[in-house]
Amino acid sequence: MEQKPIGQRRRRRSIIHESCLNTSAYGLSRVARSTDILSRFFWLISFTGFTATMIYFIVRAILAYFEYPTKIDISYVNKWPNYFPAFSLCNLSPVRSDEIIGLLINYSNMSNGTNANGTVDINQFSVALIYDFIVDRMNRNQPIGSFLFSLPVMLQSCSFNNRPCSLSDFVLFTSSLYGFCYTFNAKMKNSSNSTLRLAGQYGGDGILSLGIYLHSHQYVPQMTDSVGLIGLIHGNTQLPLIEAAGVELAAGRKHRLSYSEKTVRFLPAPYSNCKDEVSSLMQMMLDKYNGADYGYSEVICYQLCEQAYVFDQCGCVNPYKWNARSIMLSGTNKIIYTTLCGTNNTCYRDAISVFSASPSLMDQYCADCQTQCEKTDFAVQTSSSVAPIEFQMNDIKLFVENSTVPLPTNWSSTWREQIYSNYLRVDVVRRTGIVEMNTESATLAPVDLFSNIGGQTGLWIGVSFLSLMELVEIIYRLIQHYFRSNRVNAATDQKTTDK
Repeated sequence: MEQKPIGQRRRRRSIIHESCLNTSAYGLSRVARSTDILSRFFWLISFTGFTATMIYFIVRAILAYFEYPTKIDISYVNKWPNYFPAFSLCNLSPVRSDEIIGLLINYSNMSNGTNANGTVDINQFSVALIYDFIVDRMNRNQPIGSFLFSLPVMLQSCSFNNRPCSLSDFVLFTSSLYGFCYTFNAKMKNSSNSTLRLAGQYGGDGILSLGIYLHSHQYVPQMTDSVGLIGLIHGNTQLPLIEAAGVELAAGRKHRLSYSEKTVRFLPAPYSNCKDEVSSLMQMMLDKYNGADYGYSEVICYQLCEQAYVFDQCGCVNPYKWNARSIMLSGTNKIIYTTLCGTNNTCYRDAISVFSASPSLMDQYCADCQTQCEKTDFAVQTSSSVAPIEFQMNDIKLFVENSTVPLPTNWSSTWREQIYSNYLRVDVVRRTGIVEMNTESATLAPVDLFSNIGGQTGLWIGVSFLSLMELVEIIYRLIQHYFRSNRVNAATDQKTTDK
């Protein structure tokens, strides 16, 4: 057998040794260059220890990245287009005594078996009976609008940036506390943002002026303890949570509501659990807002899941949240329109108390309730002055006398006092066009992770991405050596066989 030349191929160990001598990883090159066992052992232990430390910090960096840390960046921008916000308002008294008294008498006669006549005073009816009457009508799907205060009998004047506005510019919705409420400049379904009013429209500064007459002589005393209006500035696509966030405005004053806008934007998953999608259950509730295109609300989501728990316990739902009557049956995708509990029914109150005090129940029923990905809030400064002044009195008097609400019996002698006690003006004013933007951003981006890993490898063992190319070269040379050796061996075997 002919002996193979030494230069025909290299041994694998020689390839690895040569690569270690020339590598940029300083520890490996020192191991390969060591001339005695002690020196080689020292550099091998050092390289192994630093490599283990490097791996520890790299793992920490990777775990930190997958925790998806975030920060809030605050900036102030001149937003464009700068839409004027929506403004919702309600009379503090939900019902008109002149319209509800006859219906209450009939309801009381049927409920108690009495036979009262039309001379009964409204003060004789309790708040509970009045609410039970309203709940009964809603459970029977009977209208309640005939005895609520409507905007046509209250809106004496309306202008936006000194241009007249009308009743058609308002969207009706119903509140369980305040009856009929109305929203100016809400975004409507099947319409573009171009239908919304810009703050600078008509060359103005963004001022909505409303003159309101309250008709407090028709208030039901048991249902309110003050005379006035409640108002709320909110986003054009935000559901008006006026019961919780509204501002009460007293009669006999001109109120100035000066607002500035603040927007908070959260990152989507995996950085946060925020959501914008409106579920079919919530959409059924939003459809009651007469064409307004409102979006997802975390508060409404919690109201709906609370109502679901109350229904499971009582078979009816909280009568003071009558807009949230749509319930998804537990364990199914079936949505039903349920009945309201009576106000004297203690079951729903007990169920709400238990639900509010139980994190496990809230996690079970409200698993889908997350914060909105974008939230807009308005910081409002209020101020007021006495109103109306003398030159306005005759116009207001004419409006009241032409309304469909019966006048007080002593109107002819006390009309001035009545106007001062019932009239108010509201000016909603843009304080500034600068919007505070609070934007969530990722603390660690993918490039930060790669930079961190590169820094750790370079710091501890002197390895860079070029060192990876050295590893690729070693693998390539070993593979090349393997196939070359196989060819040489095959050729040698063939020669041996021929002989």
